Amino acid sequence: MKTALLFPGQGSQAVGMGADVYRAYAEARRVFDEADEILGFALSRLCFEGPENELTDTANAQPAILVTSLAFHAVVGGRFMALDCVAGHSLGEYTALVVSGALSFADAVRLTRQRGEWMKRAGDRSPGGMAAVLNLDDETLESVCRQAAQETGGVVQIANYNSPGQIVISGDRATLDRACDLARERGARRIIPLAVSVATHSPLMAYASQGLQQAIAAVTISPPQVPVIGNVSAGPLLSADAVKQELMAQLTSPVRWTGSVQAMVERGVGRFVEIGPGNVLTGLVRRIAKDVETVNINDVRSITDALNA
Repeated sequence: MKTALLFPGQGSQAVGMGADVYRAYAEARRVFDEADEILGFALSRLCFEGPENELTDTANAQPAILVTSLAFHAVVGGRFMALDCVAGHSLGEYTALVVSGALSFADAVRLTRQRGEWMKRAGDRSPGGMAAVLNLDDETLESVCRQAAQETGGVVQIANYNSPGQIVISGDRATLDRACDLARERGARRIIPLAVSVATHSPLMAYASQGLQQAIAAVTISPPQVPVIGNVSAGPLLSADAVKQELMAQLTSPVRWTGSVQAMVERGVGRFVEIGPGNVLTGLVRRIAKDVETVNINDVRSITDALNA
């Protein structure tokens, strides 16, 4: 059975993540210890002990999720020999690129730290928000966003095509609020404002994208040794240039997760393994592709089950 490895994005962080695998496996300890050395502070302690408000700060959460995911992968990744492709949701794409060999661990740790810092700056310059909209189709919600932007002169667009009927929109507060009102009128079953102050995956992240482009241009990117299914294109990234263009476009472009999972199924993938804190991606895959196997690896017990399978 062909296998795809999936890596979670921001929002999956939780105090205590990775602590048990750090204690249990030398491979995981090496990952966390190296990240601490690269960053010059104890990211590992922040993951294991918090405090929560510091861990959820985007400049900390982004490298923390990357490092925790890669610590799990260091222990269990070699178990999945029929590996066809890898993918990550937003921030998780950086983890996927490390696993594919396109990006070094050290560069990924530094880039995700910088990504978080640039996003904070962009949010200060252009405040915004995000909301999850349930039970509207893509075309209807795209129309809603266009109408809201025309009415207010502001910015709102789809940020994440997460699964059929579960879509996240992103924009400035006034335009986002108008889009939410219009979505209700069009039949949205539920609208959930997200606890964020930045409008990720929208034009309001242009400042962050421009700043991050300089950092991306300064690192060495190699052709992936395993195809990476990109967020922006929902297709395989097969060259170093394709990876670079993906990363430069990612912050202002929607995450096409539904299309990415469908593309992996079309490649013949029948097993999806989410590696990292949380289990959000496993749930999304089940909504997109009904007849596939899903595995979630986020603690020592699930690692033991995978190694013994």
